[in-house]
Amino acid sequence: MPSEQDRAVVAELLGRDPQGCFEVVVRSPAGLPVVLRNEPFLDDGTPMPTLYWLIDPDLVRRIARLESAGGVRRAEALVAPNALAAAHAAYAAERDSRIPGEHEGPRPFGGVGGTRVGVKCLHAHFAYFLAGGDDPVGRLVAAWLDEDESVPSGSVRS
Repeated sequence: MPSEQDRAVVAELLGRDPQGCFEVVVRSPAGLPVVLRNEPFLDDGTPMPTLYWLIDPDLVRRIARLESAGGVRRAEALVAPNALAAAHAAYAAERDSRIPGEHEGPRPFGGVGGTRVGVKCLHAHFAYFLAGGDDPVGRLVAAWLDEDESVPSGSVRS
């Protein structure tokens, strides 16, 4: 369970109360949440395919600029399909390992950010990478951000 302070900061960053349980897994040097790890279901039972969520507003904005400049297509062209498929499979396996064996009903599906194939969202790949995932798209995004001098140095996994 997140602390009351983390919950308040996340609610402020989202502009609404979080709809499910989460844990802050990467923090900025100032201790602010950068990446959340979500539970596989929202509070109302809705499946949540996005295990790792990038919440840092500066990184979200900068990665949105990468996406608007064609970053998703560029990443798909640069990353080997088998490496991307392996990242999706590992992400899905990690998320699915958090689902109780007795669970019946709808389940989250897909890999990074709920994607089955290819790249849907650079934010989700980068969040997974920052949280320690072996994600070739996340590594590529980090390199692009480094070129732009914007990866927050010193972000730490909680």
